[in-house]
Amino acid sequence: MIDAAAIIAISDLIAVGVFAASGALAAAQKRLDILAFILFGTTTGVGGGTLRDLLLDTPVFWITDTRYLWVCITVSSLTWYLAPQLKARQRLLLWADALGLALFSVLGCALCLDLGVAPIIAVGMGVMSATFGGLIRDTLLGRETVALGPEIYVTAALAGSLSYAILRQFLEIDNVPALLLAMLPAFVLRAGAIVRGWRLPTYRRLGES
Repeated sequence: MIDAAAIIAISDLIAVGVFAASGALAAAQKRLDILAFILFGTTTGVGGGTLRDLLLDTPVFWITDTRYLWVCITVSSLTWYLAPQLKARQRLLLWADALGLALFSVLGCALCLDLGVAPIIAVGMGVMSATFGGLIRDTLLGRETVALGPEIYVTAALAGSLSYAILRQFLEIDNVPALLLAMLPAFVLRAGAIVRGWRLPTYRRLGES
């Protein structure tokens, strides 16, 4: 029998690792040292989940389970050695960030629902879990943050988080299938933004053409 709790735990570690890789790749673009790789990898990997846990007044996940820190440190260190061989670092960064976004938006919502949080709050926390780490990364590196850019990003996180809440709370689909199904719209939307430049209409003042 599939142990849903174990799958969620493993997926959460993978999501942290993917986001840590995106943080380390961002440090590679700035040609920083290995300690900076670890700093930005760890900040990106655990930033969103940390804010989620603080707002929910629950134990911060990487303090109670240090495996998350070790994943961030290991992935960031490996990226330090592998980054020079990666010619398309910018493209790889975008795809790593897209995968992390899809994973974290769904897992953040799932963890909140397991705590008995109202679905609307869980959806918001899922979005926050998926976007805040990248926001910190880009702000500290002085980059234009992708979360505030014109391409679809926050919307993709919302699609994943909301899809999971609907699948679990209203359609009562089992946990593991719901996780996989909910990740799909988040990743597809973000992939469309990367490949096709998908974006939502932007605000225009009345009278502007």
